[in-house]
Amino acid sequence: MVMGASGSKLEKALGDQFPEGERYFGLENFGNTCYCNSVLQALYFCIPFRDQLLEYYANNKTPGDAEENLLTCLADLFMQVSQSKKKTGVIAPKRFVQRVKKQNELFRSYMHQDAHEFLNFLLNELVDILEKESSAEKDSPQSSSPEKVPNGPVQPLANGVRKEPPVTLVHKNFQGILTNETRCLRCETVTARDETFLDLSVDIEQNSSITSCLKNFCSTETLNAEDKFFCDKCCSLQEAQKRMKIKKAPHILVIHLKRFKYIEQLGRYKKLSYRVVFPMELKLSTSDDVDTEYSLFAVVVHVGSGPNHGHYVSLVKSHNHWLFFDDENVEMVEESTLQTFFGSSHEYSGNTDHGYILFYEGLGGKC
Repeated sequence: MVMGASGSKLEKALGDQFPEGERYFGLENFGNTCYCNSVLQALYFCIPFRDQLLEYYANNKTPGDAEENLLTCLADLFMQVSQSKKKTGVIAPKRFVQRVKKQNELFRSYMHQDAHEFLNFLLNELVDILEKESSAEKDSPQSSSPEKVPNGPVQPLANGVRKEPPVTLVHKNFQGILTNETRCLRCETVTARDETFLDLSVDIEQNSSITSCLKNFCSTETLNAEDKFFCDKCCSLQEAQKRMKIKKAPHILVIHLKRFKYIEQLGRYKKLSYRVVFPMELKLSTSDDVDTEYSLFAVVVHVGSGPNHGHYVSLVKSHNHWLFFDDENVEMVEESTLQTFFGSSHEYSGNTDHGYILFYEGLGGKC
């Protein structure tokens, strides 16, 4: 473990305001692993997720010969940071990065990777591990009668017996529910289908805001011409109106800005440097008119002009201070600094540092 010069500078900057029991560590870069480091910092400062992961790890710590997986590597890394005797410094997340590469060949090369793809992969992998462990516990003869999982969608089994899937710590924190609604314009029948999400990927427009991006995400779209909808009632393809509604808001709302767009004429992806304002406080309305208020606590920023090269950094709010994490380096920044990551009002501006993934925490109650 190396003590970073930026670490001691940070301790001086915070002085006696250094939060009790908190740790601020940079993460070493193993050749283009900034996509991983920036997401790890955002997740570490997602306090309910961190606390639940460390608690799970403490209660389920297995002997050394037990199989290592992405969950144990992540918990181990979080433990290393949180239990460190030093308040600041640099940690090498070597075991975690090796495990990611072993698990998914997409992340094996030294090419520039996508932080959102990595976040998606990581959360889904953690869900798989936790669900397998939960079903193994239920199947083991020693296990006592398992506690009933509160609500959550009920899944019917093939033999007609209904079984509820476990609600993992990933679900508790990040899962929300969308309703996909389609209305046939001939017979007016509405078909509604619920689907879960761990983050929302939203299209962006020039000089817009997150609020308007979310409105567009939930706006009505007409399905016609080649996109007609097969209506079961009419038994034929019909024109229809389709819209997404947020049925249940997650405790941690993760918003991914779709900054990389495939341009047909160019035959490749292009980065959209559009200016999209993200507020410190956000209100999200669900389909039953319940408003959830959120507060921004982390931003993963893509630095660079194109999708295949560049760098990732993150900004994180901890105990009312904003911190800037750039691999090994950590420094304090003013809240106003976040405005420099909204994007550019002009296509060819020199600014290439743009907010890419936003993390908001619900202000009402614990998950």
